[in-house]
Amino acid sequence: MKCDRQEDCSVCRNKACILTGAEEQELGEECGVFGMYDLDGADVASSIYYGLFSLQHRGQESCGIAVSRTDGEKRNSQMIKGMGLVNDVFDAEKLEKLRGDIGVGHVRYSTAGASIPENTQPLVLNYIKGTLMLAHNGNLVNALDLRRELELNGAIFHTTIDSEVIAYLIARERLQVGTAEEAVKLAMQRIQGAYSLVVASPRKLIGARDPYGFRPLCIGKRDNAYVFASETCALDTVGAEFVRDVAPGEIVTVTPNGLTSDTSMVTGEHARCIFEYIYFARPDSYIDGVCVHSSRLTAGRILAQDYPVEADIVVGVPESGNAAAMGYSMESGVPYGTAFVKNSYVGRTFIKPKQSARESSVMVKLNALREVVKDKRVVMIDDSIVRGTTCARIVKMIKDAGARQVHVRISSPPFLYPCYFGTDVPSSDQLIASKHSVEEICELIGADSLGYLKEDRLKELIGGDMGYCHACFSGDYPVAPPKCDIRGEYDT
Repeated sequence: MKCDRQEDCSVCRNKACILTGAEEQELGEECGVFGMYDLDGADVASSIYYGLFSLQHRGQESCGIAVSRTDGEKRNSQMIKGMGLVNDVFDAEKLEKLRGDIGVGHVRYSTAGASIPENTQPLVLNYIKGTLMLAHNGNLVNALDLRRELELNGAIFHTTIDSEVIAYLIARERLQVGTAEEAVKLAMQRIQGAYSLVVASPRKLIGARDPYGFRPLCIGKRDNAYVFASETCALDTVGAEFVRDVAPGEIVTVTPNGLTSDTSMVTGEHARCIFEYIYFARPDSYIDGVCVHSSRLTAGRILAQDYPVEADIVVGVPESGNAAAMGYSMESGVPYGTAFVKNSYVGRTFIKPKQSARESSVMVKLNALREVVKDKRVVMIDDSIVRGTTCARIVKMIKDAGARQVHVRISSPPFLYPCYFGTDVPSSDQLIASKHSVEEICELIGADSLGYLKEDRLKELIGGDMGYCHACFSGDYPVAPPKCDIRGEYDT
């Protein structure tokens, strides 16, 4: 179904007014979740720390770790979380204080709304059944209705994130059923949208994924410890062996007896986020059995097939554009080169004290290598164009460095619709492709030619049609979007 609500939604209109003329940011990389249960009783905090470190690309605003001991009282959890990168929030002394053989961790990027300490995860609830620790990646589309229902029944919320809605639902359902995994299942029957969950009860670790499989979640094992993680790269970091992915709709429970699985909510109607392969995930990860690096190489090859051009060099915009540029080079025979130096010490945000300072923000992160592009016809590969301002500045940067021509190729189709499932794609009136043709965009960004990945070739990135979400390109939402864009109020 195509959403026709953007134009008549007052929330979207108000947000658009606020964002008019705003600096274009990179797309938000969702959040990252990590959970671990060591059945031999060893502390897991340091492993969770390293797991989160490897997932840092998925969220750079805040992070946290919560742990408890399964052989202790049911309310013995300890938690440390805060604003900033994993390295900023944790040190050896803090990790030493987190004693527990079961725990969950989270890195956060807010898709919209407040990035404040209150909204950091994991969430920890102390209730009559003990302690519930939860980390969530994704966005719900019915969070507002569920929140109001819970508030009318006495719930008091401390955050503005829909993850707290999920935690309250699980805690409430746990009072009526015999196990934590049953409570998770009942909560899943109420929530709609995208969610990969890692939940720790006093004696169990649970991983769950929404029936469409929007967000990734995998299982690993190291010695006698089990791990849940958003990406396989986190398993590699902690020395865990990949076991398998959590299937869309599946609930996997870890107890001292090993793994158990509930597949009663598995439907087979999948909608994995295609942008995990294009941009979000680390290139060394495998998402649902598909190598992310290979997906990006394929995207580049497709671009070379569909948009060939006489050129001297192919370059990628770091980081996700690099692999696609290599694929373009391999397919076209045009030499691959490195045209950008990236400042690795610049995070997602940095101080821009006044409007004039924004003009140099791209060059703070990137600088062109003159010797590489001077007098060359350059093919520049990037993963997406959102508002167009950043792309225009990078094109200008290359031309200022002496390039004769810059031909832009984008390894995704044009963004035409907002995302309601966790990706920070803004409302349609903020998307350059919703207002302009490809030819017009080409002129606006100052390129000599422009080509987007064709929508009907997206499935080739994942080796066939295994069910993926392309709503931000097509407007065909697997789950009906909310009546108003509530991302500014409730987010993950």
